[in-house]
Amino acid sequence: MNTLSKRPNASVNPLVETRDVIAMKNKTGNLYESITVISKRANQININLKEELHRRLEEFNTILGDNMEEVNENKEQIEVSRQYERLANPALQATAEFFNDEIYYRK
Repeated sequence: MNTLSKRPNASVNPLVETRDVIAMKNKTGNLYESITVISKRANQININLKEELHRRLEEFNTILGDNMEEVNENKEQIEVSRQYERLANPALQATAEFFNDEIYYRK
């Protein structure tokens, strides 16, 4: 039911950590290439999260209809939004995936 708890990156620390740029460079042989891989993956994560959030919020709109007062007062809808706000930034998730060798990339 709750797709956030199934997400492996839901446990990523939402706080920014200092990263070793030498280790980042050594993964691909080029620091800028490593940053590009991370940024592209962060963009993918962001798009997926945005689509999932909109899909979940649309469920509330179809259930409640067009009554704006009910939409604004729906506590479940607010809780869903807060769950997504508590997630780590997509860039942090992508960086964690990169350092854990969970990203496939081609040279």
